[in-house]
Amino acid sequence: MGDDAPQTGDQAIKQAISRINRPVYLINMNGQIAVSDQGSVFIGEKEPPSDCPSYPLYAYIPPLLPQFMGDPAFKAAHGLKYAYIAGAMANGITSVKMVEEMGKAGMIGFFGSAGLLPQDVESAIDSLKSRMGGLAFGFNLIHSPNDPELEKTIADLYLKRGVNRVCASAYLDLTLPLAYFRVKGIYRDNEGKIIIPNKIIGKISRREVARKFLSPPPEKFLAQLLSQKLITEQEAELARLVPMADAISAEADSGGHTDNRPAIALLPTIIALRDEFAAKYRYDRPICVGLGGGIATPESAAAAFAMGAAYILTGSINQACVEAGTSEAVRTMLAEAQQADVTMAPAADMFEMGVKVQVLRRGTMFPQRAAKLYEFYSRHDRYEDIAEKHRAMIERDILKRSFEQEWELTRKFFTQRDPRQVVRAEKDAKHKMALVFRSYLGQSSRWATRGEPSRRMDYQIWCGPALGAFNEWAKGSFLEKPENRNVVTLGMNLLFGSCVVTRANWLRCQLAAHGMMLPSDAGKFLPTTLSDIEKIEEA
Repeated sequence: MGDDAPQTGDQAIKQAISRINRPVYLINMNGQIAVSDQGSVFIGEKEPPSDCPSYPLYAYIPPLLPQFMGDPAFKAAHGLKYAYIAGAMANGITSVKMVEEMGKAGMIGFFGSAGLLPQDVESAIDSLKSRMGGLAFGFNLIHSPNDPELEKTIADLYLKRGVNRVCASAYLDLTLPLAYFRVKGIYRDNEGKIIIPNKIIGKISRREVARKFLSPPPEKFLAQLLSQKLITEQEAELARLVPMADAISAEADSGGHTDNRPAIALLPTIIALRDEFAAKYRYDRPICVGLGGGIATPESAAAAFAMGAAYILTGSINQACVEAGTSEAVRTMLAEAQQADVTMAPAADMFEMGVKVQVLRRGTMFPQRAAKLYEFYSRHDRYEDIAEKHRAMIERDILKRSFEQEWELTRKFFTQRDPRQVVRAEKDAKHKMALVFRSYLGQSSRWATRGEPSRRMDYQIWCGPALGAFNEWAKGSFLEKPENRNVVTLGMNLLFGSCVVTRANWLRCQLAAHGMMLPSDAGKFLPTTLSDIEKIEEA
């Protein structure tokens, strides 16, 4: 061993595990488990020097730093230090500031452009391009089955403004705008390698959707793009040799659009599917599979990496951070949430389809009111068919005005946004009802981000149970207060903590071979300030 004498006792073992930049040796010292972070190991018949004290070795682990976690190919592809994504929370909740902070820290954030008008998205592009330099960042591209023109406009905007990295979310099927974004500009370099300028990270929770992202762009879309002269024959030819996505995020139980899938079942399934498609198409580069949904504690981050996640993606916990584009009232509500304080509610963008999103239940009546609106829509062909007492309740408690007054406001909105919806609503009373009800659902999330006090009981706050788990972990620490929650501090705590948890598990497995156990809390990692994390990482 080295110059410092090995230490005994549970506290010494726990401290050694937490010093992630140092190795750990667990040895048998006079019948007790002792720990040291220095020394030499002699294996087989080789004998240690006679003038050096030696002890039987029980277990050994090397240093493990946050930048070692995840897939090196993913980090290299995006120029990252850490395999960590701040997911794209809609309405600009994943704000320009949040994306900027992530990039500066060697992570990556995706601006939450879903739900915003094109001019607002373009403004965010201008801000990030001026601030980020060569740092990695991306934007969201969300499936919009009820507004395909908006999806096309946003995709075209990204191509026009040189946004070459998107998170594709909520896709039930691939679309022409998404395929166009992927294919445009593909070429071979001087060495014959296919270069894909536009990167896509697909967020999926279903095997059948994952298959689409793991396959080359559909032939029908290539034919359409060729016929419209949007791509060249060479681009179409090369597109047949590459997958739709560079990476896919397996989305487990999360906030917003979610299928509430269990991470422990979902991730291995998607990784196996990725391997199947990689063999089938013989792609010349790996498709990385990451995990989002439920990532909120050091243990969950460590579990994701242990299952083979190329990266981890967080969402709900970031919404409570000071950089989030939401109100102080919402951040306070989120900081008080527990794991059971979430529920499913109808989604504004896919209301007629019955699609739901996961939202905060505690402190708001939105989930119950949104569910009532969908129930009435499902059972009636026009608003006037709803019983008078129920219509009175809708107008008094939910709309806060008469149905016709709300329709006038809705009509003005869609006259500017998508006039076809107004034309259809004037002929179809059920569609008119849907637009008015969707108006409430759409505004409810904006009331929350603005902190509108008169509408507090109608706040729609996308949130998964992960936030409750984070709050429980942070309780009693400096991270309990929302004003202390910085997105990079949270990210580094999860990454650093995952190293501590992983190191403890490595030791635990080795000791089990000797019929021995680590202290039960040996891998416990408590919230730590960013400056203290940096000191340990750089030591």
